[in-house]
Amino acid sequence: MKRKKQYPRIVCIGGGTGLSVLLRGLKKFPVDITAIVTVADDGGSSGRLRNDLQMPPPGDIRNVLIAMADTEPLLEKVFQHRFQNGDGLAGHTFGNLMIAAMQEITGDFTTAIKELSRVLAIHGRVFPASEQDVVLLAEMMDGSIVKGESKIPKSGKKIRRVFLHPPSPKPQEEAIEAIRQADGIIVGPGSLYTSILPNLLVKGMADEIRNANACKIYICNIMTQHGETDGFSASDHIKVIYDHVGPELFDFTLLNNEVPPSFLKERYASSQQNMVLPDLEEIMRLGCHPIMDNLLLYRSLLRHDAYRISKHILRLVRGRLREFQGV
Repeated sequence: MKRKKQYPRIVCIGGGTGLSVLLRGLKKFPVDITAIVTVADDGGSSGRLRNDLQMPPPGDIRNVLIAMADTEPLLEKVFQHRFQNGDGLAGHTFGNLMIAAMQEITGDFTTAIKELSRVLAIHGRVFPASEQDVVLLAEMMDGSIVKGESKIPKSGKKIRRVFLHPPSPKPQEEAIEAIRQADGIIVGPGSLYTSILPNLLVKGMADEIRNANACKIYICNIMTQHGETDGFSASDHIKVIYDHVGPELFDFTLLNNEVPPSFLKERYASSQQNMVLPDLEEIMRLGCHPIMDNLLLYRSLLRHDAYRISKHILRLVRGRLREFQGV
């Protein structure tokens, strides 16, 4: 796919719903997007295909492809369709099966993603963080080990650290090159331990981000996540990342300062989720400049306002480019 060199080159790193929401907003702006997606998922359709076909889990990749695509609503509905019936078919999504089929046809997971990117006419490029078979594990505060991304939040225990098996898996080379060429690198939003850190723990990934001549932005979650970040403030999220991969990774963090309606706060509180408090002084002590705004978009669920976040990203990246060019 030909790169738009006149546009700012933005690399977005993460997984799950958070990354897809961000990309749906960012693709509407004049930017050259590369998405680097976690491959630690082991639940549902992705986990079954991973075990049956010895392939990286396709679920997060599927969601990102759809988020970045120009598709008719019906095609998106088909791609995201989850079969309800059928021996061995029930539970699988059509998009996951399509990625699996494309991998068998092309013989390579990354090539399969590239071909589907072309078919879906996506805005940018999508790469897995690693092409290796990666398993996420967590050491809990009581010393026990929980194996599997889907099981970690359900363990009922507080997480001490997460790590990958095999340790330091080899990164996808084009993903690393995209980081080196980036004007802006965006991490988050998304599940801290199970969507964000699995990318940063890939061999060399964090160091490449740290050394890149890019504006580096962390987008903090709006709400805590039960089983992962109970009681966390915004700075706690950053501290956990730095404890795992070293300090001075981010220049800025984007934080929500809008309080959602009471009925939504109560709904989330019933699931043991609360607002992430923006403790600005602690964030600044970590060498990260906080930027606060109303980043909420809410209907029945709370989501980030991807359009407003994208405007902040462009402003910060363009400001860094002007500094770098001496303008």
